[in-house]
Amino acid sequence: MILSCQNISKSFLEKKILENVSFHIEDHEKAAIVGINGAGKTTLLRILTGRLAPDAGLVTLSKNKTLGYLAQNDTVDTSKTIYGELLTVKSELINLERRIRECEISMQSSQGMALENLMTQYTSLTHAYETGGGYTYKSELTGVLKGLGFTEAEFEKPISTLSGGQKTRVALSRLLLQKPDLIILDEPTNHLDMNSISWLETYLLNYKGAVILVSHDRFFLDRISTKIIEIDQSKATAFQGNYSDYAVKKEQLRTAARNAYLNQQREIRRQEEVIEKLRSFNREKSIRRAESREKMLDKIEVLEKPTEARADMHLKLTPRRQSGNDVLIVEDLSKSYGQNLLFERVSFDIKRGEHVAIIGDNGTGKTTLLKILNGIIPGDSGRIRLGANVEIGYYDQEHHVLHNEKTLFEEISDEYPTLNNTEIRNVLAAFLFTGEDVFKRVGALSGGERGRVSLAKLMLGNANFLILDEPTNHLDIVSKEILEDALNSYKGTILYVSHDRYFINKTAHRILDLTERTFVNYIGNYDYYLEKHESATAFFEGTIKTLSGKAAAGGSQQAAPGNANEISANKQDWKSQKEEQAKLRKQKNDLKKCEDKIASLELKLKELDTMLSDPALGTEVAKLQALTIEQAQVTSELEALYSQWETLAQ
Repeated sequence: MILSCQNISKSFLEKKILENVSFHIEDHEKAAIVGINGAGKTTLLRILTGRLAPDAGLVTLSKNKTLGYLAQNDTVDTSKTIYGELLTVKSELINLERRIRECEISMQSSQGMALENLMTQYTSLTHAYETGGGYTYKSELTGVLKGLGFTEAEFEKPISTLSGGQKTRVALSRLLLQKPDLIILDEPTNHLDMNSISWLETYLLNYKGAVILVSHDRFFLDRISTKIIEIDQSKATAFQGNYSDYAVKKEQLRTAARNAYLNQQREIRRQEEVIEKLRSFNREKSIRRAESREKMLDKIEVLEKPTEARADMHLKLTPRRQSGNDVLIVEDLSKSYGQNLLFERVSFDIKRGEHVAIIGDNGTGKTTLLKILNGIIPGDSGRIRLGANVEIGYYDQEHHVLHNEKTLFEEISDEYPTLNNTEIRNVLAAFLFTGEDVFKRVGALSGGERGRVSLAKLMLGNANFLILDEPTNHLDIVSKEILEDALNSYKGTILYVSHDRYFINKTAHRILDLTERTFVNYIGNYDYYLEKHESATAFFEGTIKTLSGKAAAGGSQQAAPGNANEISANKQDWKSQKEEQAKLRKQKNDLKKCEDKIASLELKLKELDTMLSDPALGTEVAKLQALTIEQAQVTSELEALYSQWETLAQ
């Protein structure tokens, strides 16, 4: 055991945050702390790291064990470069390196006993340097920085010029290189793109020490955690397994707790009715019996009402009218900023009812594309067409739809005057604004709070085509689940950009991966994307990228071939693509023909069954025999077709 947490309690003024929280972490365990926003997760982390004193309880770190902590928006020394800051982690090795060089210089001019002493010292220094990772630390630094999204060109950037998110990534890099026995991370994925998150997952999975983390990234929690510690109503409960295991167990416990609470409440009400009835008889014997029952009732340990998952927060998105089947058609769209080409000649279309997620590395142009589609900025070339009756509802990260002078309540009520107070409060509560929060002015809100208000307004609109830019940013897990349910029941069309892989898995029918300045199309959710991504990337690399499916994701700029062999290879790749597409079309046609034939034979079999059950044929033996033979033939042919259909459908 590396960490023990015993009976931790903490209150701020009159509000109880943590009460008798106890758990322990084993040496190599990966534990996640979960709970709604404001449950006390960050408070608990600050207590575990000694940055905040508990009101009661004890935190014990095992002897000779080290602890490293990354807080939200943690920063680093701004006087250094990115690479220079990380070199400070390896100062002991750098010092050893300097002493080895000094020793080598001294040995050149020494002899006798002095040389022998220097050689002994040199051997000791080089051994310490080697065992400490002296020959690999530079590549280790480079690997961590690249893994967390920095390019080599950025290594010498002064930290003072970085954004807050980039500084947090430098702080995370520094912590990982320190390799403490216990790493504690508070929202480590907030400023990472998908590739960096995936790298961090692999790093932490293979990390020899223990890890405690707080995150709203459920996909990340599924990959990393072996234990979930839930903070709910100031109490802590530990669950073995990852987030999905916890979600199943939690729902089972919630159901059991709710049933126990309701049963006890029913019994209490029944006893109270009996007591009232006994008293109404107004006889000495009945009054004594009533008093006896009251004493028994007083001794009952009344169960607390369990917290309800998403109670009274069921949001529904309802388009005012239906759009045409073709919702959006993009043809040969290009965009660049100076020499920075984001994407070139991309083409795709979106049909009514599709939920399409756009993914890709930071800086590839995902948000830019959404702004072009909404007419906020122009494309350099290409054509964009909206289908018939399409009404766009746009959620952007800048939140241009808000009015700084209004309160949250006014922001909703002025836009939707038909809603009553309770309905407005329920919508705001779904996005974490409760009590007096609803009377805050929009201008006083943080960026995350403004995002949640924008999302609440969008949920109430009547648009039939939603375009969303990072809709789950700054939402806790419960709010994400509410949004997922609302989008999954939505009858309109959705196009969104997101880094939330769990959210994509739950809501996307199709994924457009913006890579190498073009789109690669995947007909499925994020699990499907992971399954097909590697082979698709290899297949489309260096070619004109065109995919068949519900929509085409189209071409990228092709570098001019340097020689005849390269031209020949590109032609061969193009030919292979065409052959593959022709094969796919043939398979689809064969599948359709097979399905039509199955439908025809099933209808025929139904007719034969009807004829064979006709009492009028009871005496016509020859006809019955012929029908029976035909029935057997049709059944046999159907079985063969079912087998053929299964093969084609795969």
